[in-house]
Amino acid sequence: MLASALCTVLCCFAQDMSGKIDTLISAYAKMYRFNGSALVAKGGTILLNKGYGYRNAAEKVPNTEESIFQLGSITKQFTSAVILKLQEEKKLNTSDRLSKYFPNYPKGDSITIAELLTHTSGIYNYTNDTSFMANEITKPASREKIISLFKDKPLDFPPGTSWSYSNSGYSLLGYIIEEVTKQPYEQAVRKYIFTPLHMTHSGFDFTHLKSDNKTTGYFQLDDKRAMIAPIVDSTVSFSAGAIYSTTGDLYLWHKALENNTVLSKAEQEKAYTPVKNNYGYGWGIDSIDGKRRVGHGGGIPGYITNESRIPEDNIDIVLLSNASVQSLGEITKSIYNILYNKKYTLPEKRVAIALPEATLKQYEGKYEIRPGLDVVITAKDGALTAMPTGQSTKILYAEKEDFFFEKEEDIQVEFTRNDKSEIDGFILHQGGSKFTCKRIK
Repeated sequence: MLASALCTVLCCFAQDMSGKIDTLISAYAKMYRFNGSALVAKGGTILLNKGYGYRNAAEKVPNTEESIFQLGSITKQFTSAVILKLQEEKKLNTSDRLSKYFPNYPKGDSITIAELLTHTSGIYNYTNDTSFMANEITKPASREKIISLFKDKPLDFPPGTSWSYSNSGYSLLGYIIEEVTKQPYEQAVRKYIFTPLHMTHSGFDFTHLKSDNKTTGYFQLDDKRAMIAPIVDSTVSFSAGAIYSTTGDLYLWHKALENNTVLSKAEQEKAYTPVKNNYGYGWGIDSIDGKRRVGHGGGIPGYITNESRIPEDNIDIVLLSNASVQSLGEITKSIYNILYNKKYTLPEKRVAIALPEATLKQYEGKYEIRPGLDVVITAKDGALTAMPTGQSTKILYAEKEDFFFEKEEDIQVEFTRNDKSEIDGFILHQGGSKFTCKRIK
């Protein structure tokens, strides 16, 4: 009798959480701040697995739990896992030098596999090549072509001394996997992960995928626009970002990690140990209430993705979006608050107000977001324009004095003042995170 009553209470509690999570994501979807599929699981129970918005907006085909998305950089955790499996089989070692596999690579004798895994190699990130990214990402590219984009660039820093995100490093890991296994990267991933875990909806060549569940990726998607994004060829994104999958397949991956099926507990411990900048082997690491949280996001034209896990509590949150909105971090944070019975808020539509030109002029200047990334803010046509280094211009609208927002993305700018009431910087709110930026001019 007691067991039956306890089961009823737990079922009601799970249903309550499921309802809250669905209400939360639906609120974002109604505002075109989430368009995709979401899965949330805790303690071995799937609380929600559902699609929101459109798989194909032109034909009004809705997303479902079976929708297939490009993952972008979530791919990196699979590349890392294959490297660890090959190390387990004594076919390589993470202490090996790059020169062991590519003898002619410049300074390859000073770069280790471990440094490629942790973004501490200093190798130039080829996706920073604006010409290549603008003109060639949809075309098949050979190994030689991709390596030529970065091998002769100077290192950003001596290997192991600092941290800089490098898709190039992860491409090299894929090529190393091919050298060691004598088979294509995708076959190695299938052998070690997809096939044994029955991840039958996951693959690599999204361009040529023939499936009714294949999603269309959008740069912009709302009630007025549906701007389709190009598909990045899998030979370009490769082992840094080429994998496509579903929420259900990624949950199979999560369960395998929980059960130490693919990677042992010791191997996962290595992968989840941060080296620099809270990054391990293909995973970002932080914590919630003293419990380790591991995860990774992905961004590729038309797609934004995020998987976040708390192994200790068997929690898996998967958000896959086929629209380029930056709300996933914010949504993930609110889902965790629901799961841990903490306060959270539903998103509200922001309303722009008009501010006098003289007030807007106060905010003009140059601000440092981080070393090497500045933004110039200018008053124009009753709003502010923000031009970050090497990026497109954003238009910021006033919600109130000192607080502005961008209508298309989850970006808010909260200006700060010194003791003389002069603007001395701003707090950037983006994707559930805050960044303090100082005025430098």
